[in-house]
Amino acid sequence: MTGKIFPTAQDAEAAFYEALERADLEAMMAVWAEDEEILCVHPTGPRLTGPDQVRSSWAKMFSGAQRVRVNVTQQVAISAMMIAVHSVHENFSVEGDPRPRAPIVATNIYIRTAAGWRMIVHHASPAPGQAEAAPREARPKTLH
Repeated sequence: MTGKIFPTAQDAEAAFYEALERADLEAMMAVWAEDEEILCVHPTGPRLTGPDQVRSSWAKMFSGAQRVRVNVTQQVAISAMMIAVHSVHENFSVEGDPRPRAPIVATNIYIRTAAGWRMIVHHASPAPGQAEAAPREARPKTLH
């Protein structure tokens, strides 16, 4: 891990996505808390616990040749003195591949430590498909 200090949970989150785009394992792990209880779930993947499993999963992801860009949207942030929960949509694009990708829904949880804000949970899942529009009825409903 590193001595880098993230003064806010938002700073830690920005560093997380920068490390993801750069496929930088050391920068990625610098965001995570130095705790055996950290947890990571990649889309359609198993639950990974502890720094060894989390590091190994990111190392495997970063070993691929594809470079990705991530546009984070629809952030909902809930913060307290010692914990912050961010729910976001991760919109990925792959360098050299113009095909659109379905968004990923992610929950990132951060805790405030003596060394600044650190990630303790990253849980990502494929976003559900767009709901089909309801068929229009011939007569409008009247509510009383």
